[in-house]
Amino acid sequence: MSNVSIIRPVPKKRLQIALAIAMAAMLASLPGVAAARAAKPASVKPTIVLVHGAFADASSWAPVISRLQAQGYPVIAPANPLRGVAYDASYLGDVLKTISGPIVLVGHSYGGFVITNAATGNPNVKALVYIAAYAPEEGETIAGIEQLAPGGMIGPETLDIENYPLPGGGEAPEATIKPALFHQIFDADLPLPESNELAAAQRPAALSTLEEPSGPPAWKTIPSWYLIPGEDHAIGTAVERIMAKRIHAKTVEVKSASHLVMLSHPGAATKLILEAAAHA
Repeated sequence: MSNVSIIRPVPKKRLQIALAIAMAAMLASLPGVAAARAAKPASVKPTIVLVHGAFADASSWAPVISRLQAQGYPVIAPANPLRGVAYDASYLGDVLKTISGPIVLVGHSYGGFVITNAATGNPNVKALVYIAAYAPEEGETIAGIEQLAPGGMIGPETLDIENYPLPGGGEAPEATIKPALFHQIFDADLPLPESNELAAAQRPAALSTLEEPSGPPAWKTIPSWYLIPGEDHAIGTAVERIMAKRIHAKTVEVKSASHLVMLSHPGAATKLILEAAAHA
């Protein structure tokens, strides 16, 4: 009997499978591939929604928008209608429903009143940021909040009041800050020529916003951050300290800053928003 071994050829298909397995094992052992497999997929950055207040428009967020976009964040700065708390919150709520994924919702001044109501019940809103903004309790009004402490200068004697037509007929009052007082009240730490331009570009707010009560506040269930300007003559720095404390917000105070702090100190405003975004 012969001792010669007979070597039978490996079927082509089996050979291809074996080579593929060997190649995969070799590639998996390479440092770069192993590191790529170990790395976690990049987390989705939240969309940051910036809501302006009365006597302003979305352009007041421009320096903050550019900084956030430079960090790779998607940003939306919708127009706040300024026609009343329920109306404005409903409008913003509809905007928020168009956004998929996590949201950081930021409000300035009266915009804080709006985000407090619009975010309630929306599970995508992961953080609220109040920039010199109202943070009302349920049932509170702007007029009532202003009684918490002195310091706010917005009132009948500092406003120009005119009527605007209602959709169903009739008229209702709306207001802007008297141009001669705008710099002192709104943005005393900005150059006067820039302040004069902002005063000329004011968007009027319906006076109904002063007396319309807030609904259930979103800050009861959503983590909050608050930036207090040290020289706010619109809402009043003392009032803002009270609101920031009672909502248990992570708070930063910028000394000598005016009410329009996101224009005069955009870096500080952006830093706080990014802090909130890191937790979203």
